Order: sequence, then structure tokens, then C-alpha cells
Amino acid sequence: MTPAAAEASTESTPASPESPRRTGSTFAALRVRNFRIYATGQAFANTGVWVQNIALDWLTLELTGSPAAVGIAMALQFLPILLFGMHGGMIADRYPKRTILLITQLCSASVATTLAVLTISGHITVGAIYAMALVGGFVVALDNPTRQSFVGEVVPAQYVRNAIALNAAVFQTTRLVGPAVSSILIGTVGSGWAFAVNALLYVGPTITLASMRTAELHRTTPLPREKGQLRSALRYVRDRPHVGWTIALVGVFGTFGLNFPVVLTAMASETFHAGAGMYGTFNIVIAVGSIAGALIAGGRSHSRLRLILLLGAAFGAAQTLAAFAPNLETFTVVLVLMGVTNLAFQAIANSSVQLWVDPEYRGRVMGLYVLVFMGGTPIGGPIIGWITEHVGVRAGMAVCGIVPLVAAVALAAVLAAQPALARRRQGAAVLAG
Repeated sequence: MTPAAAEASTESTPASPESPRRTGSTFAALRVRNFRIYATGQAFANTGVWVQNIALDWLTLELTGSPAAVGIAMALQFLPILLFGMHGGMIADRYPKRTILLITQLCSASVATTLAVLTISGHITVGAIYAMALVGGFVVALDNPTRQSFVGEVVPAQYVRNAIALNAAVFQTTRLVGPAVSSILIGTVGSGWAFAVNALLYVGPTITLASMRTAELHRTTPLPREKGQLRSALRYVRDRPHVGWTIALVGVFGTFGLNFPVVLTAMASETFHAGAGMYGTFNIVIAVGSIAGALIAGGRSHSRLRLILLLGAAFGAAQTLAAFAPNLETFTVVLVLMGVTNLAFQAIANSSVQLWVDPEYRGRVMGLYVLVFMGGTPIGGPIIGWITEHVGVRAGMAVCGIVPLVAAVALAAVLAAQPALARRRQGAAVLAG
């Protein structure tokens, strides 16, 4: 079966008794009580994540004066995902996902509290930042694939695509609030209090996860402990080319396209000669576009691989344009376009992969998804940081756009050539016979 044929046979949302009008609604998943509760908790958690991310990026830059150091901090956050991402997905397949998430909330709050205490007391160092980034990365290596696959248990199958897009919209909405709050805290009381606010906000998702109706969760059968479960998941993806190609493109996208902490901190400080407030503003502007992109994705009832390729190429083109924007006004406008294409790509790719795979494989496949999406940062972050520091900010950002653009165009060309190649092989076989 060719990738196109495989895609056509599996791309639709699973059949449901709901009418197309209802399941295709932009806010359909909000009809489910557990999802409303879950999304509320995520709003608290994601606000805290943005507050901390902005503070951590800026604190690293303040302590070192080096964009490359920001890239190293990013790399350490994602190194555990590169090493153990699929193992986190396997654990998600074996144990109750809600319980795992309750544990990871506590661990994340502990990391934020440690950063707050060290910073407020004046004992923070670059080494401590790197250490906490690494510890937080181990938490994320378990939390992220669990969280990704847990959405499929919170809502019925017909709402999975919409729930993922709405979850992304919630994440980006908090991106409007989090950077603003972080910028205010950094400018008034310091980065340490931003970390303290993040630790406090983890109370929200802990309460909401505990208050969900477990009887209404659509749980999958726990995976028994057996040898070869990771290899079987890799074979499963190999036999579904549309899944494999999507995950491969997501890997390129995550490794090179999403180095925002490196390039945007440098654009704010070096190109536009501003401070943390401007960096926070850049994140807010991207979030405005991202909310629109997530809502566009949430209104779709199905998607094709070619749409994912188109959105990936559009994001790459937008970031390349931003790299060469002649002034702040143009740069800001292009950031909105980056946000739209970024989140539309992410939401549609994520939901498509989840709907293309069987529930019993979802945790491990999403572990692989998270591994390539986030695990490439230890490679891409330092590379982009080095280019930004030694070649120039605009050059670093241009690479972040050109690589995903070229990858999407090249993959589209490969897939377009496959039917013709198959016909030529078939013709040659007939002649040989």
C-alpha cells in the first residue's frame, strides 16, 4: 500500500453516532464534563509554564550574556526526552495515566520551588539552572507522552481531534497571559518570584485531575509487561507510512523550527535593543496567531498528509521572512503568521497521528512522537545558539525557517513521485513477464 492509499484508508475520525455538524463544531469537546475540568487545570499549569520559561530564558541570558547558553539550557530540558521518550510512552500504556499525571504535577512543582528558593536567596548559578533544566526534562519525558495520550481517555473517540486542538488553544491562550505576568515579575520583584508563581499554579491541575469522574474516562486496557514492546511499536509505525512520515516531519520541525527561546531573546536584545518586556511581547504576538491556528485546526473533522506538509512549509517560509524583516513592525506582523501556521501544523499533526493508531499503541507511538518532536532540541538548540552567537541573529532564525521549509517540500516531492514510480515498476514487471 502506498502512503497516499494508507492515508486515505485511515485519515477519517472514527465513526460515531454524533451528527457531522456536532462533531465538527470548533468547541464540541467542551460538551464533555471531564474535558472541561481537564482543560481548566491545564490553563493553570500552562500559565505557570510560560511564566517560568520566560523567566528561565531571560535569567540564563542575564547570567551569561550568551544566546548559546540559552540553547544549552533548552538542550538539557529535552535531553531526557531524546533518551527516554518512548519509555515514558510505554509507562503511559502500562499504568493509569491520571495517576501518572498527578505524580508529575508534584515533581514539576518541586523543580519550580527549588528554582524560586535558589534565585530569591541569591544562590542561583548557571550550573544550578542547567541541573534543574535536566531534572525537569526527566519529568517531562514521562509527563508529555502521558498527557498526549490521556486526551484520548478524557473524551469519546469522535471528539479526540477537537479536544487536542482545543487543548492547544488553551496552551496558546495562556501564552498571552504567562509572558506578560513573567515580564512584570522580572521587572519588579525578580525572576525568583516568577518561579514561585509557577510552583503555586501547579495546585490547579492537581485539584482538577483529582476531581475528574474516573467512571467516565474511556480507559484503554493496560499493557502487560512483555519484552519487545518498544520494537513492536516501531514496527507498527513502519507499517503505516503516513504515520511515519508525519512523525519524521514533526521531528525536523521540533529540532530546527521551534528554537524560539534562542532566536527571540537574541532578536529582542541584539536586533531591537530591548529587554525582557520585548521578549515577552514577541511570545504574546505568536500566541495570538497560535490561538487562531488551533481554532482553525479544531474546526476540521479530518485532515490529509498533504495539508500537514503545506502547513509545515508555510511555517518555514514565515520564519524565514521574519528573519529578514526590515523593522520591528514587519517582524511583529510576520510573527502572527508564524503563530497561525505553527499551531495549525502541530494540532493537526498530533491529532492525526493519535487517530491513525490503535488505542493500545497510542502511548508508545506518542512517546515516539514526543521523542522526535522535543528530543531533537538537544541537537538543534546548541546549533542554532552557536549560529546566532557567531554568525548573527538573523542567520540563526533563517536556518530555523529554511530547514522545515526544505524538509516539507522534499517530502511532498517524494510522495508525489511514488505513484509514478510504482506504475513504472508495475510496467517493467509486466514486460519482464
